[in-house]
Amino acid sequence: MAKKNSHNNPDSSSSTGNGDQEGEGLKGNNSSDTGSRKSEHKAADWREFRAMLYLNQQSMLNKQDEAVNAESKRLGSKWAHPLTAPETGCVLVATEKLDGVQTFERSVVFLLGSGTRHPQEGPFGVIINRPLHKRIKHMKPVNLHLATTFSECSLHFGGPLEASIFLLKTNGKNNIVVDFEEVIPSLCFGSRNGLDEASGLVKTGVFKPQDFRFFVGYAGWQLDQLREEIEAGLWHVAACSSNLVFGGAHSESLWEEILELMGGSYSELSRKPKQDL
Repeated sequence: MAKKNSHNNPDSSSSTGNGDQEGEGLKGNNSSDTGSRKSEHKAADWREFRAMLYLNQQSMLNKQDEAVNAESKRLGSKWAHPLTAPETGCVLVATEKLDGVQTFERSVVFLLGSGTRHPQEGPFGVIINRPLHKRIKHMKPVNLHLATTFSECSLHFGGPLEASIFLLKTNGKNNIVVDFEEVIPSLCFGSRNGLDEASGLVKTGVFKPQDFRFFVGYAGWQLDQLREEIEAGLWHVAACSSNLVFGGAHSESLWEEILELMGGSYSELSRKPKQDL
């Protein structure tokens, strides 16, 4: 179950720096400013369009009256729906079969890479509903940027594998961020060798420290391993809006919130007590 995979550590990229626990290995983005803006717009439209199609399909299957149909056509600011297979930018929502597995029970994993583009890396992501209730300064960081620019940022437990990753909410400024990997429109990720640029973007006023979220550790699988776990019923695969991934102070209730938004039997699962294992 979600076994540790040493071959997909973000630190193992060829672009690694000193390889300490803060994490390494970012891929560059060489597209032009105009191209970045166009691709971002198309990607944003595509994800929301797919979500709208799903909601309308469910409305047609389960329609009861005109009021329900009219409501289903409004996507809303927060949305989530099931997927048939994992993809970069989706979330893995733990099922009741992971109750009792301390690291992953009731967890939501944001998949930063699906392993389909670079199969040798395997799928990997960060758990996004495990705040550590500590700020970076409490960890006494030796990195200058973490000790100064990002000292007040909160920390989250990202998974059992050793590396540190940050998410950046770009607020439509993806054309400015050239050294971070875009996961979904408005959200990129980076690691230690991106801290210099990240700090510079804060110091020049492009972003604020609260636009970043820092994770200690990550989760990773071999490609076949994740597929087998999904087939065994350990994970529900879903797409959701970016404001759920990069939520506020209530991330601990994200598991319930996403399942509730997915509706049907998923909504019923969100209200089930944990299994006694």
